[in-house]
This record gives sequence, C-alpha cells and structure tokens, in this order.
Amino acid sequence: MGYKKIVMELDKKIALVAHDNKKRDLIEWAKFNRDLLAHHKVYATGTTGNMLEEELGFDITKLQSGPLGGDQQIGAKIVDGDIDFLIFFWDPLEPQPHDPDVKALLRMAVVWNIPIACDRASADFMISSPLMDKRYLRLVPDYDVYRARPIPADDTDQKTGGEGRNDSRKNAA
Repeated sequence: MGYKKIVMELDKKIALVAHDNKKRDLIEWAKFNRDLLAHHKVYATGTTGNMLEEELGFDITKLQSGPLGGDQQIGAKIVDGDIDFLIFFWDPLEPQPHDPDVKALLRMAVVWNIPIACDRASADFMISSPLMDKRYLRLVPDYDVYRARPIPADDTDQKTGGEGRNDSRKNAA
C-alpha cells in the first residue's frame, strides 16, 4: 500500500480529552502549556472543554461529553483531517461505560497516523517537540486501494440468485 502526505500547518489542531479522574491532571498540564496551546486550534469533549476554557482564558471548540458521543465526534474529525493530534488522559484503572468509543477513538488516531499522548510525560514530549512550530508532512496509507478492493460475493446469494436469506420466509407463508 502506498502513502499520501497530509500537511500539518504551523497552527496545529489539537484534541484534548480526559476521563473524570484525569481531568485535573489535564487542566494542570494545559495551564502549564497555556502559551503553547494558545496559538493552536483546541478541541475538547464536554466538561473537559468547559473547564479548559475557564482555566485557560481562550476559546475551545467544545463537543459532546465522551459518553454522549464526544469521543466519536473527535474520531470523525480525525478522519476528516480536522484534528492533527490527540492528547487523551485516560484512566487505565477505572472501567468506562463508553470503553468501545474510547477504543474506536484511539483506533482512528492510529489508522490516520496522528500523534497520541495518553499521559502527562508523553504530552510533555509531544508539545515540546520542535515539530510543533513547523509544517509537518504526515504519511497516511493510501486508503483508495482499500476502498476499491473487490468484495467477494456471498455464496448463498450466488446459489439462490440473491434470495437465499428470504427463502425460509417464503416457505413459511
């Protein structure tokens, strides 16, 4: 599979997400890095976005709370190229009712090759990287090949002319 290059501009599009037990950590981290974050476009889920906006004093694009679809909204923005990287302070010790959404979000970040920081140390390294203040060419697999792949026909449909699943209903009538 080949690759496409996607440009990350000087002003990055950053998603900040935190589980309840990690919100305070994310807020403290964001306050420490306020000046660096201020010249980027910042997105956040629900309550985290409200807390960040109040603490940082600049506009945050706020989405739904994670369990109400915010994680999926962030994932969709990654797919659409509207988010360049993800800082997600998640709680590995607390079960989450929306765990499948969290896994899907992290999966989208990997599929679309965006940087991910899941803890404070990784976030520190990421935000202090010299790449933060430069344009960056992100390599993403060329999914056009995947989209155009041949899909094998269902054997049942081939044998019955496409009516294989409905035969039982016809015979029952």
